[in-house]
Amino acid sequence: MKTWSKYAIGAASAAALSFGLISFSCRGVSVKGSANTAFAESQPAVSIPADSLKVAEALQSAFRSVSSGVLPSVVEVDVTEKKTIQSNPMQNLPFFFFGRPEDVQPQQREYEQKGLGSGVIVRRNGKTVYVLTNNHVAGSATEISVRLNDGREFSAKLVGTDERMDVALVSFESDDSSIAVAQLGDSDKVQAGDICLAFGAPLGYRQSVTQGIISATGRSGNDIGNINDFIQTDAAINQGNSGGPLVNIYGEVIGINTWIASQSGGSQGLGFSIPINNIKKAIDDFIANGKISYGWMGVSLVEVKDEFKESLDVKNVSGAFASQIFIGSPAQKAGMQAGDYIISLNGHAVKDVDQLVREVGGLRAGEKATFTVIRGGKKQDIVVTIEERKKEVSSDNGRLWPGFIAVPLTDDIRKQIKLDDNGVKGVVVMSVQEKSPAAALRLQNGDVITAVNGKKVRDLAEFYSAMDLNKSKSINFEIYTNGGTITTSTYTVH
Repeated sequence: MKTWSKYAIGAASAAALSFGLISFSCRGVSVKGSANTAFAESQPAVSIPADSLKVAEALQSAFRSVSSGVLPSVVEVDVTEKKTIQSNPMQNLPFFFFGRPEDVQPQQREYEQKGLGSGVIVRRNGKTVYVLTNNHVAGSATEISVRLNDGREFSAKLVGTDERMDVALVSFESDDSSIAVAQLGDSDKVQAGDICLAFGAPLGYRQSVTQGIISATGRSGNDIGNINDFIQTDAAINQGNSGGPLVNIYGEVIGINTWIASQSGGSQGLGFSIPINNIKKAIDDFIANGKISYGWMGVSLVEVKDEFKESLDVKNVSGAFASQIFIGSPAQKAGMQAGDYIISLNGHAVKDVDQLVREVGGLRAGEKATFTVIRGGKKQDIVVTIEERKKEVSSDNGRLWPGFIAVPLTDDIRKQIKLDDNGVKGVVVMSVQEKSPAAALRLQNGDVITAVNGKKVRDLAEFYSAMDLNKSKSINFEIYTNGGTITTSTYTVH
């Protein structure tokens, strides 16, 4: 910045010197020149049709009103994180003659890293003011400060954070009851083409406003490990905008700016915001419990392709495939099975896995939910009593049945596993989970299961039908592998 400033001053001086050699118009100075000499000050305004100007002024007035109404609730979030790195205390010493000692152990060195993002005030309870932001902004912070639109700065603390949704709630204390609280809108009403404004502190320039439109809705967050369905916008979003609000023309918050897709690291018109409806329950959970309470049914869901659907007799049907089920889970207790294809929840159609994960996560523990599934080509309703998701339970592969994903034995799969015998029929074992029942039975990726409990299975439908835990708790497999068939030991489900 210093180099640029000197250059600017030098350029301005040169310009002044040049203009000093020319006579020009200025108050109190005589002007040399002909009657045809024209100056910018005397040029008439551009001619704009009155009706068009009124429309433009009305739009400008609307943007001003929204900005002035929202900006007081937008804050800059400054954070400090403690980082730890490995360092060798002797790495900078010369070892020209004796070599580097092998017995010197690396040491941990701690340092502080500063960062900033944005946030929006979403609630005030008495003297406590709550600010919504991203987990990647404040989730790991050891120190947090919040700077308001009027420049006031407050020390803040982390109330709760959630990595799966990338949201965090921080709070600060103030006696000022006039501190603005943003109004939350209804993100379910957002449509492509809607006008929107993004607020925040891009690259540290706080209280910035950019305008654009909603480019798309329902964008997946799989690429960044996020369970949200994102609102996409072309309103300029840059580093530092994270945690700031995306607002509609009514001044209502419809999303929280979270990430950008960029090849340069800067805005390329591909910004993504978490729909505010996804977060409303999270705000209550953070304030009440310091964490988000997710509902849990106990199935492992995957997206399946057309060949897979055809084998399950669900071709051209939207839904989510329950590839595996947790033994003893709410779903298994209710009678759901691995191989069920879930097409609706409480009468609401299921479009894909992400949607079902979000909707189940939004259910309360103890709530009964009706899932419509297709099993063996027939629909049936299963009523599941939802439980709270606990990480130690949901990540226990030892209770994940069967512990692998079965895939149809297509011509492409035959080539991949180098199976030349066209007489072999069955399903192929893929994605074997560590410490699962499949691992205990020593199944390996690429094995072909040809029979379950001695009954031949030729496709996915027959395989999952034979895996019915309500009929048999003890199951073994016949497997074709390395040119021969073997029978596994029996696994008993407890």
